[in-house]
Amino acid sequence: MTNTAVLGVLASGRGSNLQSIIDAIDIGRIKAEIAVVISDKPEANALKRVAELGIPAVCVDRKLYDTKEEFEKALVEELEKHRVDLVILAGFMRILSSYFVNAFKNKIMNIHPSLLPAFPGAHAHRSVLEYGAKVSGCTIHFVDEGMDSGPIILQESVPVLDDDTEETLAARVLKVEHVLYPKAIALYLEDKLEINGRRVMIKE
Repeated sequence: MTNTAVLGVLASGRGSNLQSIIDAIDIGRIKAEIAVVISDKPEANALKRVAELGIPAVCVDRKLYDTKEEFEKALVEELEKHRVDLVILAGFMRILSSYFVNAFKNKIMNIHPSLLPAFPGAHAHRSVLEYGAKVSGCTIHFVDEGMDSGPIILQESVPVLDDDTEETLAARVLKVEHVLYPKAIALYLEDKLEINGRRVMIKE
């Protein structure tokens, strides 16, 4: 990996995890630059957030493509145009196909707001509370073709309190996410991650 790696970020929403990555780059915790932020939603706040910072912001609107394959081809072309070393999913709410995953094999990272493999999918906090779990947290993992099913890089837990709502639990988990995601990205860029089957080893 070069001294300054190139990141491409896919986002669909507010962009708070994206901001934590930008902040980590600014203070030198992550030795990288963000070459492009892509969203599948033209109204995504993440695009506005980075446009104000001078980071290239691109909308690849899913609604404009007849098939998932055409949509993902447009995503891949945009990322390849910017020669990205690592693809970061930051609230990108779509399952990627084998085509996309193989285009960036072991070079796609995602964050999920639960301790996988427990509570995958879009409503993790609700599921945690409905199940009565006492502990939740977040997971950083490499992306495969499944739903939140790729090899796990890092996890950190937070307690579930008796009076938690989806909102209070989400806020507490989000604080951990903002620390853990930049840490995982830095480990990757420092060549300290080794994938062995489903296990990700962290090298000293």
